[in-house]
Amino acid sequence: MSSTGTDPGPIPATSEHPASPPASAAPASSLTARERAAAVLRAEGTPEEAWARWEGWDAVADAPRIEGPVVVVAAHPDDEVLGVGGTLARLTATGTEVHVVTVTDGEASHPGSRRVSPGALARLRANELAAALDDLGIDRHRRTRLAVPDTRVDAYGSEVAGHLAEVLRSSGARLCLAPWTGDLHADHEAAGRAARTAARTTGTALWYYPVWTWHWAVPGDPRVPWDTVRRLPLTAAEQARKAVAVSRFRTQIAPLADDPDDPTVILPPAELLHHRRAFEVILL
Repeated sequence: MSSTGTDPGPIPATSEHPASPPASAAPASSLTARERAAAVLRAEGTPEEAWARWEGWDAVADAPRIEGPVVVVAAHPDDEVLGVGGTLARLTATGTEVHVVTVTDGEASHPGSRRVSPGALARLRANELAAALDDLGIDRHRRTRLAVPDTRVDAYGSEVAGHLAEVLRSSGARLCLAPWTGDLHADHEAAGRAARTAARTTGTALWYYPVWTWHWAVPGDPRVPWDTVRRLPLTAAEQARKAVAVSRFRTQIAPLADDPDDPTVILPPAELLHHRRAFEVILL
């Protein structure tokens, strides 16, 4: 699946891939929607080669020109970089005001680790995000951390929507970018719903960006509303800046703390290929 031809195998269950019981534990009909979605995210995904060969991209138009200020919402530290990092690099390079709101600290990404506690992991991920946003040129005074418990964004939906509405108002945002409400990851979808509520309250335009969609969907997948999909082309320089920013997330792209007892890699090479394209994708 990767450029080297290696297959990392199924991705372990974490907050990024919420755990679900094995098939022997319960019949599919008895699983909750969250458990069914988690099972899909844990399964082997669609290789990037399949997406690269898809002729349907020719029918996808470019997104409209972005007018700032822009507020970007992320469920976890790294979502905004994976989804629209190249676009953020372009916006900051042209002087567009960009604000980033991170909903959770991503502290539950390695629940089985015996070397790094959730609190320590939250601090590590905060430092990774700070470095990545520095790489993309995001002003440090335009970053907001909500610290909602990881995996529980839906339970705090009203509070998150309220905070987002406040940021949209205070920044004078003309556009909000948020995780797609159909991404299948519970926290991503909840963050997207909160952003939708906030955008409606403030009259702000809203675009969604997918993160895990490329993993579970297939080219032309009927579960994706392709008529709303638009492309955000990236220059080579923007791709390069995004790649540097993605490389900052060591807790997600490599085994945590080189722990032989916890070899989990949230974003293996095959998964990262989806986020190294010469364009990014939004849904209107």
